[in-house]
Amino acid sequence: MNPPFPIPARRTFTAKTVTLAHGGGGSAMRDLIDDVFLSAFSGAGRAAPEDQARFDLAALAARGDRLAFTTDSFVVDPLVFPGGDIGKLAVCGTVNDLAVGGAVPVALSCAVIIEEGLAVELLRRVVGSMAQTARAAGVSISTGDTKVVARGACDKLFITTTGIGVVRAGLDVGIAKARPGDVLLVNGLLGDHGAAILNARGDLALDTTIESDCAPLNGLIDTLIAAAPGIRMMRDATRGGVAAVVNELAEASAVGVRLSELAMPMRPEVQGFCEILGLDPLYLANEGKILAVVPANEADQALAALRAHPLGREAAAIGTVTAERPGRVTMETRFGGERIVDMLVGDQLPRIC
Repeated sequence: MNPPFPIPARRTFTAKTVTLAHGGGGSAMRDLIDDVFLSAFSGAGRAAPEDQARFDLAALAARGDRLAFTTDSFVVDPLVFPGGDIGKLAVCGTVNDLAVGGAVPVALSCAVIIEEGLAVELLRRVVGSMAQTARAAGVSISTGDTKVVARGACDKLFITTTGIGVVRAGLDVGIAKARPGDVLLVNGLLGDHGAAILNARGDLALDTTIESDCAPLNGLIDTLIAAAPGIRMMRDATRGGVAAVVNELAEASAVGVRLSELAMPMRPEVQGFCEILGLDPLYLANEGKILAVVPANEADQALAALRAHPLGREAAAIGTVTAERPGRVTMETRFGGERIVDMLVGDQLPRIC
């Protein structure tokens, strides 16, 4: 039987830029969400639109015994940079925050604030990058929100992602669990993201192209946990770099940390970049690197497992935990001296994530 009135066909989305109407709650907003967001995140299997995502508690409980929950906002400038963009960064950042707590990431939310005038083509690129990265990480983008603000009220595009994951039963990692004798590991070359962002801004006429290390690390972390079941702590070294993480570790665990400058894995380009600008590479942001603390008797197998993974081929042991000078981080320099590594007061590079 024919319906008593015609059902309107879905309109083709042809807008070139985002307007305030696309955030007004009407058909223009529905068209933007359907065509740009839902088509990327849900594909052909999209469900009826609801105001929340729903999960089977029994399925979650089968994966572990605790729920992990995290959120982060991303305001990077530029939106697209060598090795990634703000969309890839948002997914990787939230997945990694879950994974370093020992959780298996399950699902993300995506809330966007869009400045009026943003090119729809750029928005599609960012959303497509988010969808691709989520698939690579094995998570779904299950719910979200869209706001459009007037020109000047935000800088092009801000993204907030929230994630949930399930912590493995029996695993207990944390920033306060380091013990004297433990070994500090990183899974690869440091400082790439911070250097890539500054170089991408075009403020410097450098010939080299440095790519961000932005990547989801949950697969690598699975490998690490299997190799070192006694692992004490993991943390992704984002804003503030490795220096921020080791200072937080030393304070929370009431231990000393001794680093080795010669052991720090770093690209010659990044080292040279820092020397030109007077930056300390220990404080440069990373988006695909973790610092892990493992017992000394598990360090060799943990390092071997990291190096066997594609995201850990340049992994290195960079220092040890000591009982001396609790709360203090020191570094043995390449010349045989020693210097204190403090927590950064401000930020060497603005807007890196």
